[in-house]
Amino acid sequence: MKQLMILLLVLVGNFETSRIQAAEKKPLEIGNQRELFVDHHLIDQLKGTELRLHHPVDEGIVLKFDKPWEGLFCGYCTIIKDGDRYRAYYRGRPSAGADGDVGEVYCYAESKDGVNWVKPQFSMFEKQGHKKNNIILADAAPMTHNLSPFLDTRPGIPKAERFKALGGTMKSGLVAFTSPDGIHWKQHPAGAVITTKMVPYPYMFDSQNVAFWSPVEKKYLSYFRVFKDKIRRIARVESDDFIHWSKPVLMEYTHRGEAAPIEHLYTNQTHPYFRAPHIYLAVAARFMPGRQVLTDAQAAKVGVHPKYFKDTSDAILMTTRGDNTYQRTFRSGFITGGIGAQNWVSRTNYPALNVVQTGPSEMSVYVNQDYAQKTAHLRRYSLRLDGFASVRAGYDGGELLTKPIIFDGSQLSINFSTSAAGGIKVEIQDEAGKAIPGFTLADSQEQIGNEVNRIVSWKGGHDLKSLSGKPVRLRFVMKDADLYSLQFTK
Repeated sequence: MKQLMILLLVLVGNFETSRIQAAEKKPLEIGNQRELFVDHHLIDQLKGTELRLHHPVDEGIVLKFDKPWEGLFCGYCTIIKDGDRYRAYYRGRPSAGADGDVGEVYCYAESKDGVNWVKPQFSMFEKQGHKKNNIILADAAPMTHNLSPFLDTRPGIPKAERFKALGGTMKSGLVAFTSPDGIHWKQHPAGAVITTKMVPYPYMFDSQNVAFWSPVEKKYLSYFRVFKDKIRRIARVESDDFIHWSKPVLMEYTHRGEAAPIEHLYTNQTHPYFRAPHIYLAVAARFMPGRQVLTDAQAAKVGVHPKYFKDTSDAILMTTRGDNTYQRTFRSGFITGGIGAQNWVSRTNYPALNVVQTGPSEMSVYVNQDYAQKTAHLRRYSLRLDGFASVRAGYDGGELLTKPIIFDGSQLSINFSTSAAGGIKVEIQDEAGKAIPGFTLADSQEQIGNEVNRIVSWKGGHDLKSLSGKPVRLRFVMKDADLYSLQFTK
């Protein structure tokens, strides 16, 4: 009997293992959505290639926080691309004080190109003796501490609620706001929609609490900071109506299938990537408490507030696809402190919420720098479209083999770059890994150049209708090249 029980246990274990393996091998249905190489989601094998993080290019200052009601402690910025208008939102705070007190206001700037910004003059609130200013919310503490707006893209949303926001601290809870134009805001009658009673962790809500409508999950999502074991962590909640929210789920971190180091994240800035909304980007502020870089003399020389140079911080890149896990594919810094002592103070290098397109082949991320200094400002950094990371092959060459996928489309577009000596060839295989006639490596036309949208072709052309809806693998053979993303199109 004992031997029979052991045999049954072994059989059940083998069955479970087979079931899990079969689930893992089930083809990924990617349809016609764009896939970025910011994680290992599509990747089965890398031979002589690697996933490489790319670093944004510093394009300089775009907004100086130099008005009397702005000042040293401006922060928690949000950038929204609304049609042909770019909108910037940020806290104004000229002097140090407690989180959420009356010294904080909420400011606004706008741009036609995301590069050149202006501060409109409104007459809604008189501050610092100025009747005209760029303040859009004041006398609303503590919500002005960290109001985080978003453009609600949910179909059928009323015009009066085209923009929404969450703001508040532990004392108030997260309070809902709405606006028809992104400038005139009013508190929703529901008031605090996420409260401390809902969150089983101490110390929450006192940084930027982001929210958005997910067109993929068809829900509102919010990601906010909590403390877990005295470390700043991120929790996720969801809602069908923006008013009633689920219980928080603590986000975990993985790196290549294993647990990643848990570091202090001051802000998370999680949002759907505008070219692939099923991928949520998190350009997060990594905070290093007690990691002092400047001496007292250096701090005095740059003029930083004496309480704000005992720590340092930078920006990291994470992704999530709608579950409770961030992929820490790249553990190193994404945007790190620049040259000069002013870049190595506490709470500087904090990224603004959202990455936006600022040119035909360019996107931008904005970063709050020179915090607690008279030179506090918002800075722009640029990347090529989809250019957060790539599969990289050196001069000696290498390969990428995808997991089995099922696509919907008639042609394959890639975002790539090569050297003059480099190139990329693409072979399409069946699910078992056998090259499909007409789409073998020998049939492939080598792709050479630097484009964000190149249609791949073979000797017989580029029509893939015969393979649409069937499980296939893609084999990329590369030399001195980067592959940023791919997409099957009609």
